[in-house]
Amino acid sequence: MIKKSLGLALVLLCSSSAFADTQIGDVTLPDTLTVQEQHLQLNGAGVRSKFFMDLYVGSLFTLTQTDNAKMVINGQTPVVIQLNITSDMITSEKMTDAMNDGFQLATHGDTSAIDSGISAFIATFAEPIKTGDKFTLVSIVGQGVISYKNDKQLSVTKGEDFRKALLAIWLGEDPTDDDLKEAMLDL
Repeated sequence: MIKKSLGLALVLLCSSSAFADTQIGDVTLPDTLTVQEQHLQLNGAGVRSKFFMDLYVGSLFTLTQTDNAKMVINGQTPVVIQLNITSDMITSEKMTDAMNDGFQLATHGDTSAIDSGISAFIATFAEPIKTGDKFTLVSIVGQGVISYKNDKQLSVTKGEDFRKALLAIWLGEDPTDDDLKEAMLDL
């Protein structure tokens, strides 16, 4: 499994620069990423704001352009959510709290089926976070979520329920930010 994940990391890091990039604020996003030999395209991106402060740019990469959140969450193809930190207000503690809150929203308050996955995943945010950091969350059906910080693999969290709940933080019926969900789905 580790060899597969490392191979995926190399492919993910070698996203094509032959295509134009997209600019959201001060963040430049690639228009494509390659995951498991499949070219994912930037589906949409937006800014996560809270109390009138921009915190991060969230972007969604999918195999084909879609505005259907349920299809992204339940689909059978790889999906990538990328978070580019744009504020020094984001700390490890605040990101951990935000993720825990997001899982509560995504599961309608019942995280019991994915508690062990959440605990493992939260370790992704244990190290200090600074402006310019990039978290890449690669969702692969049957494998779970592979998490990267600044293109370095940090964890693999298994489980379909966990994988779907993680995507639902941004794309579910009760997302952490409605405007960001709309931007990621290019609505």
